[in-house]
Amino acid sequence: MSVSVFNRCWSRVILETLVRQGVSHVCIAPGSRSTPLTLEAVRLQNAGSVTCHTHFDERGLGFFALGIAKATQSPVAIIVTSGTATANLYPAIIEARQTGVNLFVLTADRPPELWECGANQAILQQNMFGQYPVANVNLPKPNADYSGQWLISILEQAAFQQKQQGGVVHINVPFSEPLYDATDEAVDSHPWLLPLQRWLIQTKPWMNVEAQQNEVLMHENWDHWRTKRGVVVVGQLPAEQAMGINSWASAMGWVLLTDIQSGVVPTTPYEDIWLANQTVREKLLQADIVIQFGARFISKRINQFLQAFKGEFWLVEQSGKALDPYHHSLTRFNAKAHHWLRAHPPLRQKPWLLEPLALSKFCATFIEQQVGGNLTEASLALRLPTLLPYNGVLFLGNSLLVRLVDALTQLPESYPVYTNRGASGIDGLLATAAGIGIGSNKPVVAVIGDTSTLYDLNSFALFKNVTQPTVIFVINNNGGAIFDMLPVDEQVKDQFYRLPHNGDFSQIASMFDLKYAHPYTWADLNSVVKQAYSRRKATLIEIKTNPSDGSSLYKRLIEQISHAVIGA
Repeated sequence: MSVSVFNRCWSRVILETLVRQGVSHVCIAPGSRSTPLTLEAVRLQNAGSVTCHTHFDERGLGFFALGIAKATQSPVAIIVTSGTATANLYPAIIEARQTGVNLFVLTADRPPELWECGANQAILQQNMFGQYPVANVNLPKPNADYSGQWLISILEQAAFQQKQQGGVVHINVPFSEPLYDATDEAVDSHPWLLPLQRWLIQTKPWMNVEAQQNEVLMHENWDHWRTKRGVVVVGQLPAEQAMGINSWASAMGWVLLTDIQSGVVPTTPYEDIWLANQTVREKLLQADIVIQFGARFISKRINQFLQAFKGEFWLVEQSGKALDPYHHSLTRFNAKAHHWLRAHPPLRQKPWLLEPLALSKFCATFIEQQVGGNLTEASLALRLPTLLPYNGVLFLGNSLLVRLVDALTQLPESYPVYTNRGASGIDGLLATAAGIGIGSNKPVVAVIGDTSTLYDLNSFALFKNVTQPTVIFVINNNGGAIFDMLPVDEQVKDQFYRLPHNGDFSQIASMFDLKYAHPYTWADLNSVVKQAYSRRKATLIEIKTNPSDGSSLYKRLIEQISHAVIGA
């Protein structure tokens, strides 16, 4: 029996199983040991079953796959070779686990006889991602003593766990050499595959699992609680769940606090700013009940309010994961937001608290005056909606930028917003944005800081494959401006936190064959953006600002609003 042919048979069953679990995109990094998996993925692409993507950087590849999975809401497979190539997937696996994004990570491995004996590129890969995967499948090296039915079943069981919990399945696949001399004809006719022929020509999974429809029932005391003073807090939500929350809260007369990731239009925008006002915050804490939809709030002020609230607390979120870092005594609904709303009709009543609306209106004028007309990171955040394409998507980086957008931006209802706020790292942000563009097949606007961009430079190569207008705003404030918020000595802060780089991104854009612009005014920017949307390719737009402008304005807004006296 040819080892290389059977390696391919084994790989065929693995990938055919994953396709039947919803995989239509396979992200591949170059490598020798993963050849059987790679060639079977290419065969599936030639058959029209999957689309294959490649990248030379495994860390970026992992985040690229994460972006595709976010945009398509379907699992994505990743194929890498053995050794440290596998370890570079760890950050993306962490982010996927934190946010319940489904990835199948296929790591090719040396066979067991080469482990821990000094063999080249052989590291300990079994269970190497610890507790972050929802399932670890440590396969033996391909062996005809194991039936194809067994292989399918063990993979489908892992996929079932993934569907229940959301997250990553790690499949470690050892291969012996030789790896290259198999032909498609030899694989097609191999006797080990004969019992699977009927399954191979169909598209059904081996195991059919009937989906359970869990109806959301009205809470037994809803008629009581809907007459009380309430606050609705909305965090990160899928776009289809955002509809109706604003009108529901308005009908109830309850205060609505929204995160930029929610897709819900706020009735009292600029919450992150006006919640700094101690008088209004104390009145808000007099609410009888808080109902939270979604989770993972960017705003420090919203988080502080949730931490301080001691009344009745309800959490509506579909995953079933623990998502209350303040450990309230709560009522939990494992349900989609719009399903919960249908089961809990509002009671029309007047607003119970008017101060948030008054303070929000004051903030609208006050913030506009403070931000001014110059092109800065703060003015970009404030006026970002004027730059967004119709039917596009927005990707936001982390650190200071995402806080400014959350505090200052009012997006159109249900405009798709993507972030990596599971672990909130700065790694892989460009790669994720590229994956979202490929997965959504829509125009993309990505707004990312300079340090984050430097951390993920290799991923600019992924934007060569975009087929829709893509704008990448790089906010160059010469280092990590988020650290300006820290009470650290300035000299120490510059040397050990901010790390100024004193560079620009024009040559980097040239290196990766990207269109580049560095506008100085809003008129320049509007012209550049208009040109960018006329091209089905990526444009890097660098916004240069003074290092502390954005952080200073942010701190100033919070400080001044905290002392504002606003009448009801």
